Amino acid sequence: MSFVKPKKKLGQHFLIDQNIARKIVDNLGADVPDILEIGPGMGVLTQYLLNRKQQKVHVVEIDTESVDYLKHHFPELSDIWSEDFLKADIAAHFSGNFSIIGNFPYNISSQIFFRILEFRNRVPETVCMIQKEVAERIAAPHGSKVYGILSVLLQAYFNIDYLFTVSEGVFNPPPKVKSAVVRLTRNNVAQLPCNEQLFVKVVKAAFNQRRKMLRNSLKELCPALPEPYAQKRPEQMSVSDFVSLTYEIENLKNQ
Repeated sequence: MSFVKPKKKLGQHFLIDQNIARKIVDNLGADVPDILEIGPGMGVLTQYLLNRKQQKVHVVEIDTESVDYLKHHFPELSDIWSEDFLKADIAAHFSGNFSIIGNFPYNISSQIFFRILEFRNRVPETVCMIQKEVAERIAAPHGSKVYGILSVLLQAYFNIDYLFTVSEGVFNPPPKVKSAVVRLTRNNVAQLPCNEQLFVKVVKAAFNQRRKMLRNSLKELCPALPEPYAQKRPEQMSVSDFVSLTYEIENLKNQ
């Protein structure tokens, strides 16, 4: 059986700049024993991860051609999940904490972040390359026009560092957008001081009608929204503001 590079599929852009690949890997800490790489493709990051002898590298790759390529070219890579990260039984693979790294597929990067949030207490650090606009959004402070649902939910549990911008020319084929590398580091918030499920509902409802004042966008969750929140728009609310608002809504519901 001959092994060739996986065919480029629609929407795929392979990183070909080794310096960028090395730089991405160098930004991931070395103190967590397990690393999960999402979407390794032809192993441009994997090759540098495998140099970390003190850490075990696991990869999850949905493309079967890429899986065959990885098995042939990286025989020392002992744990390859040939499945979809969004559907994988992560708890069955890891008993402890694990870091995440990867060049996330841009069309599902938001879904990947929501999946990471599910395992936030098991993932102390994530380093990833994503579309520049998404990177700016998740790192945006409140008051920014691009501040949104993912900004609030991720910043509630992670410190987010926008590390560097990546130009189109380091990919084959070059994408039509710029990329960026970000690092998410788990903060010290073990649990929010409010109902966390309600917190998610409040944030999503607020930003799904982001042009409206909260008294209008949240009226189904709380018909009489307390001040000073009622006349605010979602981008004016910090993470702690959303936490406080959720706490107040929960108390009103319980009265």
